[in-house]
Amino acid sequence: MATILAIDDDADILSLLSRTLQKDGHLVTTALSPDTIETETLNRFDLILLDVMMPGTDGFAFCRKIRDMVDCPILFLTAKTLESDVTIGFALGADDYIKKPFGTSELRARVNAHLRRESREKRHVLHISGLDFNLMAKEVTIDKQRIPLTKIEYGICEYLAQNHGQVFTKEQIYDAVFGYDAEGDSFTVAVHIKNIRAKFATYQTIPISTIWGIGYKWD
Repeated sequence: MATILAIDDDADILSLLSRTLQKDGHLVTTALSPDTIETETLNRFDLILLDVMMPGTDGFAFCRKIRDMVDCPILFLTAKTLESDVTIGFALGADDYIKKPFGTSELRARVNAHLRRESREKRHVLHISGLDFNLMAKEVTIDKQRIPLTKIEYGICEYLAQNHGQVFTKEQIYDAVFGYDAEGDSFTVAVHIKNIRAKFATYQTIPISTIWGIGYKWD
């Protein structure tokens, strides 16, 4: 079972997508406009189906906005199949096109093929804030330059980045990175974050914000 987000300004198409993909056991969330989507929720989806031609924010603009926030496949649903449109879509980070009108068999086959590929070839890379997290190597790079973080500094960055937009207290960060059984002072989190910011500042980026009186979040 996969969690799928489908965005299209046609309610009938959304109903068709939901009914069809639920037959394969998938959980489908639908939206009539990208403008109603809270971007901090995107990481919970395994695949995104995205219409191109929509009023307000169109599919191309939304794909451009979110591509660095998510690592899942993005499939465009579109009647626009000119070579220039396809080129634009792939340049923005789309993984595939499904041409309207489409058959339900084709839809299920294309979606499930991408989900199987993701299962086999999980990239273990998080792209966010212009940074690349290699979750296997436990490294952060910017423009292919490795940022020299300590193990603890990396752990703090990964935890915040994977939950970007959420605010965590020093105690929550300490427990997540050091473990509940660790013996120490959560104040050390503030020291580590100060050092992290100094290292990121060298690359003209400081993605961790202080929320006064509460804690920290990854922007």
